Amino acid sequence: MTREARRGGSSGAPRSVDVARLAGVSQKTVSRVFNDEPYVSAEVRRRVLDAAEELGYRPNNAARALASGRTRSIGVVTLGTALYGPASLIMGVERAARDTGYALRVVNTMEGDPAGVAGAVESLLDQGVDGIVISEPIDEGHEGDLSARLDMPVLVLGAPPILAPRALAAGTGAGLMAQTATEHLLELGHATVHHLAGPQRWYAARDRSEGWRAALTAHGRTVPPVVEGDWSAASGYAAGHELASDDEVTAVFAANDDMAIGLIRALAEAGRRVPEDVSVVGFDDIPVAPYVTPPLTTMRQPFDAVAQEGLKRLVHAIENPQALPLPASDPPVDLVIRGSTAPPSARTSPGHGRHGASASSASPHSPPLNGGAVHHH
Repeated sequence: MTREARRGGSSGAPRSVDVARLAGVSQKTVSRVFNDEPYVSAEVRRRVLDAAEELGYRPNNAARALASGRTRSIGVVTLGTALYGPASLIMGVERAARDTGYALRVVNTMEGDPAGVAGAVESLLDQGVDGIVISEPIDEGHEGDLSARLDMPVLVLGAPPILAPRALAAGTGAGLMAQTATEHLLELGHATVHHLAGPQRWYAARDRSEGWRAALTAHGRTVPPVVEGDWSAASGYAAGHELASDDEVTAVFAANDDMAIGLIRALAEAGRRVPEDVSVVGFDDIPVAPYVTPPLTTMRQPFDAVAQEGLKRLVHAIENPQALPLPASDPPVDLVIRGSTAPPSARTSPGHGRHGASASSASPHSPPLNGGAVHHH
């Protein structure tokens, strides 16, 4: 029997009533199955899902036919990684979702996966979701394939919005944060700042590199060649040996804290003291940053603030499809100054040892030009 016949000759996309008729259950039971509600037997659930598959029916089509018009679920696409930044952002999304009344359906992708983000989104569309979060995607080169298929609100965290009709972006302030970190080093008196970058397939790494370059260019400083790592402490360590061999290097901005810590270890082994000979700034403020030697100056990422604002804007777009999107705000810029940065000279005055810097001397010039918060520890 054809799908048209199964639907009693009706035209257009299959509806929940068609699934109910074929499965021999009520329309309410169909909605319970697709909303993952309890009190549906395994046998009835199987019949409903089999009927839906036979009809070529997608759960979100059914949900829109319900009184609420929604499944109360949001799909999340994230890179399957234990890296601190992406993992912390996903935790922030999960915390923020608790306050929205929406359930999360998380799909992990892997770097180098041919299906990538597009395959993960397709999986979520099959499950039926009201909106999608794409968290810190990397540039796989075929994200444009998504635009034709996405007619629902999509929130992209930590990257430019995809070309979809209802796309939003949040957490795109890494460039401003990187600029502030670089300006901190310039304000201390360093002639220029070297950059230990993350892998450039990551939008987050590109943003940080662009912010670093913008700060140097704005101040008329030399822009040194970039050294690229892979986010790991091991890659920072390897880069550190390369940078330590250049006596002109007095300041380095690393695109994350793990690489900064590896860099500091390599500098120490090469006899380059931090901060007396080389100042180092990281990015993220990982939990161990205050406890390494010297304590690491770093740019704190506002994971929870980004997730909360992003989810708020996404839910507003889901529940108010005809309304203008809520305006975005720049995430807070929070530079945490510890003992790994100092003016470019050997110093002997109190409070200037390699184990720390006093609040009054760690940044003798004005606060960051972008007006971000500065914390001295």
